[in-house]
Amino acid sequence: MTDVPGAAQWCLVTVSGVHLELPGVHPEVVLEETTAARRQLRIPVGFAEGTAIAYAWRQIPTPRPLTHELLAELLDRHGVDVAALRITGRNRSTFLAELDTEGPRGRHTVSCRPSDGLALVLRRRMHTPVLVADDLFPPAPDAPGEQSPPGEPVPPGAEVPGSA
Repeated sequence: MTDVPGAAQWCLVTVSGVHLELPGVHPEVVLEETTAARRQLRIPVGFAEGTAIAYAWRQIPTPRPLTHELLAELLDRHGVDVAALRITGRNRSTFLAELDTEGPRGRHTVSCRPSDGLALVLRRRMHTPVLVADDLFPPAPDAPGEQSPPGEPVPPGAEVPGSA
C-alpha cells in the first residue's frame, strides 16, 4: 500500500480469477491484494468483457485480435506505455478507473471502465501494476465470537446472542 499524506491509499492487486455464479448473468473479476491481508475485491463486468479478461488472464490466443489486443498493439507501436491501472472509486454499483500513460507527448491520465483497463493491461507485453483505492475493499468480517455493536444489523445467517 502506498502512503502519501493527504492522498488516496493504494493497494497493489492481481487478477485471481473471473467467476460467474449461476444463476447470475454477469461475471465478476476477482482482484486480490498482494500483501499478507489478501483482501479481495469483486468487480461485476459484462459477459463479453469478462470473456476478454479471462482469455487475457489465461493467455489464450484468439484467432483474430480482440479490441483490447488491437489497442495494446497500437500503444506499443506508438511508444505509449501504460504505467498503471488504478481502480479509483465507486458510484453506486459502478466502479471507476483510470490509466496512467506515458509516451512521446508526455504523461496523461485517461478515464476508463475497469473491465477495459484490466483487459488491456493483461494483454500488454510488459507488466503493468493494478492499484485499488484502499477504501474500495469490503470491510473485514467480524472475528468469530465478536458481536455487532448495539443498533447494528446482524448479518444474515449469523448467530444472534441470547437466542435459543
